[in-house]
Amino acid sequence: METAEQNILNVNELEPRRKHAAVFERFDQLTPGDSFTLVVNHDPKPLFYQLQADRGDIFNWDYLESGPVDWKIKITRKEDEIFVLNAPMIEPRFKHEVIFQKFDSLEEGESFILLNDHDPKPLYYQLSATRGDIFNWEYLEKGPDDYRILITKKVLTPKAAPVPVSTPSANSGNDVVDFVINVPEIEPRYKHPTIFQKFDELKPGRALIINNDHDPKPLFYQMQAERGDIFTWEYLKQGPDEFKIKVTKKLTGKSAVTLGEIVAKDLRYADVFNKYGLDFCCNGRKTLGDACAEKGVDSSKVENDLIELEKEVSSGKGQRSLPFNDWNLDFLADYIVNTHHSYIRKVTPELQAYALKVAKVHGSHHPELLEINDLVQEVTREMAEHGVKEENTVFPMIKKLIAQKNGSAGKPEEVQQPIASLIEEHDALGAKVDKIRELSHEFEVPSDGCASYAFLYKILREYEEDLHIHVHLENNILFPKAIALEKEVTAKSQA
Repeated sequence: METAEQNILNVNELEPRRKHAAVFERFDQLTPGDSFTLVVNHDPKPLFYQLQADRGDIFNWDYLESGPVDWKIKITRKEDEIFVLNAPMIEPRFKHEVIFQKFDSLEEGESFILLNDHDPKPLYYQLSATRGDIFNWEYLEKGPDDYRILITKKVLTPKAAPVPVSTPSANSGNDVVDFVINVPEIEPRYKHPTIFQKFDELKPGRALIINNDHDPKPLFYQMQAERGDIFTWEYLKQGPDEFKIKVTKKLTGKSAVTLGEIVAKDLRYADVFNKYGLDFCCNGRKTLGDACAEKGVDSSKVENDLIELEKEVSSGKGQRSLPFNDWNLDFLADYIVNTHHSYIRKVTPELQAYALKVAKVHGSHHPELLEINDLVQEVTREMAEHGVKEENTVFPMIKKLIAQKNGSAGKPEEVQQPIASLIEEHDALGAKVDKIRELSHEFEVPSDGCASYAFLYKILREYEEDLHIHVHLENNILFPKAIALEKEVTAKSQA
């Protein structure tokens, strides 16, 4: 049995580089329900963020004493050690991003539980399409109102020692560096406030360099929690005795605007994104800067093309795009049904038949056609079901909200969760269509391809183009405006 003295970890007595390691070591030795008291000479809130990020929601953090000289925190390991991610508590547009972040943070063999209010099967397909067969998906509870899924990253390779990161010297990029902060020279309680103050003084595109004697990763988590996704974090030197990190405040302007917002202004901007392979529909929530970085595209080239097109749009040259962003929501919903849903109903039987026919004739020499056929049958079936949901559930709810805004009585329609479900389905469908494009080598007909083969790829290309515009109109225009309308009507009803 541990004594009271053994239950106290006074990190003031340790070297700075050992402090966080010692806390993690002591925490990992705890059995569920046990605790220890941490003693430190400043508020260790950054440690809280790091512990939460690296170990998950498996501990309680209780302040026993809060300065000014000593801080004492009781850290208790919870009984349930598996991280539980409650999806309904996350803002809809960030749900998949947060879930993917959590999955990517897992070590091989580690798990977390996803809690949701509907079956998140679209996420399964998206995870499978983007990460591959590296996870297990186990339903612990399956509806009707609560779904609990245990997601485990498979053990694929033996764990290897970390590889040192080779990075440019601190001198590269000094033209954008405004401050160099030597953290060990600052009194502990003023270290993080000083860094935050200097970061807040930076203009977009400018940077500061942090010199430290240990990895300041807890600062990264704190900045992310308190400032949001407005900075980049680049290691220039990574230990063992010296760490240099370049922290850059992200650019504003077009690079800070989402793809969806740009295309919502005029659909002709989609031509620029298609040119560079940037997904403006399912990934329309990403900023131009982030989307370019992920694709390895020079954002300045994209911005220049957008500016040139913007001049053309402003001058009135070329064919005008329909003003989707200016339409009433009920009119836009009807347009989607009459244009895109009608197209899907018309083309689906032909697309399914040709996918099956070409797979049977050419599948022995082109085995990718077998997988393409399976995906086509899945996508077309799911799109049909998806369209029924929109027409019978969500679109009527949006029209009721419009009526309620105009004075109709009744409880405000709650569209946010149904819309979140539709967006998840969009993401899963988009991932499958992307897979079809990949398998077909960008819809390139091989030399031994017949007329049916060429016709199939022609339909698939048209189907993809229609889907991109269809999803764009919903994800980037209709749905955000409907959610805003719900909030407006709800506030009005409570006034």
